[in-house]
Amino acid sequence: MLSLRRVEPGDSDRLFTWRNLPHVAVHQYTDHVITRPEHDAWFSRATADPRRVYWIIQDGGEPIGLANLVDIDQQNSKCSWAFYLGAGELRGKGIGSWVELKVLDHVFLELKLNKLCCEVLASNPGVVRMHKRFGFREEGLLRQHVRKGGQFLDAHVLGLLRDEYLAQRDALVTMLRERGVQTE
Repeated sequence: MLSLRRVEPGDSDRLFTWRNLPHVAVHQYTDHVITRPEHDAWFSRATADPRRVYWIIQDGGEPIGLANLVDIDQQNSKCSWAFYLGAGELRGKGIGSWVELKVLDHVFLELKLNKLCCEVLASNPGVVRMHKRFGFREEGLLRQHVRKGGQFLDAHVLGLLRDEYLAQRDALVTMLRERGVQTE
């Protein structure tokens, strides 16, 4: 059974490893091996910042990935999000869809924010398609936004509004159940 739990201090080593895995790093904005001191500084800032929330994605209690909200802005009622799976072989099994539903529910039903944003490298078209299935709309393209492997990559800017999500939530849950994805 899939679940989310808040990141704890004991997760730092696992996150350090995951952030440097090739199948995770290829979709991140950084293009270098993250050093331990760099990771430790990031982890310290990330877990102390009230405008960020980090969850460990678990399958049967076993940690398999990370989901997060950043730039939580109550005044403008918005934030951004991202996620990754630490085990590459888990991609394509519906876990990302489950995570997306849980994060959307948290943002729009619990926090009651108006907008959720994300940026996805153009080299990751599967995630762009997944976000669009959940109702995200393309709001822009950041041309040659990130340099990776010596070349510049574009980044898609996507956004979803609360009213749009609420209008389609039941249909999304039905779609996921029909695909065999856990929705509870």
